[in-house]
Amino acid sequence: MPAKLSVNLNAIAMLRNRRDLPWPSVTGIGRLALAAGAHGLTVHPRPDERHTRHSDLPEIRALIDDEFPQAEFNIEGYPSEDFLALVEKHQPEQVTLVPDDPAQATSDHGWNFVADAAMLTPIVRRLKKGGFRVSLFCDADPAGMTAARDTGADRIELYTGPYGSYHSDSAKAAKELERLGKTADAALAAGLQVNAGHDLTVGNLPALAKRIPALAEVSIGHGLTADALEYGMAGTVGRFLRACGW
Repeated sequence: MPAKLSVNLNAIAMLRNRRDLPWPSVTGIGRLALAAGAHGLTVHPRPDERHTRHSDLPEIRALIDDEFPQAEFNIEGYPSEDFLALVEKHQPEQVTLVPDDPAQATSDHGWNFVADAAMLTPIVRRLKKGGFRVSLFCDADPAGMTAARDTGADRIELYTGPYGSYHSDSAKAAKELERLGKTADAALAAGLQVNAGHDLTVGNLPALAKRIPALAEVSIGHGLTADALEYGMAGTVGRFLRACGW
């Protein structure tokens, strides 16, 4: 089965937050994405609420529950106590833990699974006890997959930023793709499922999907939102679904 598509709404929220107005509607755009065939919605509610606001979360949860019960809600963020409480309140199907500093503009690196094991393991246990699927953001490093599995997580999410950044250099992109592929191979061998996200486009998704045929999910925000300015949200979701192999 091709990778499922989760639409990250952060860029939509950031555009809304430029003005003290309720549009573009984060929930309304999420509705368009799901109606067009997206499999889920992703948000990253940072402490300063510079894009997704905490008040968006109950609306997105209700949208999925009431109109698209087959879809999934994915909340990602640094596992502070405030974040964990937010997750437990709004009950996403998946929680993606990222090692972000609150001041970071965007996620730009994965966990060090060996060094961070003592912190991650009890947090993963708590989330799993709450019934959440847990995914851990990771760099392209096959050597870390056993340690990632030992935290108790269900999945990793490959940080594909470096791959996406080589959009004008096919040789470097191919090299980075192989690093991602070998990391996915090691993760799958360790019993982990594999997600991916960051700077993915309709141009670079097909090669990623071909190299990692067992890819479970991709979470895409910036590139998808940029394309939606040209093709509309519904048309863009269709383009990304086709790029995933649907």
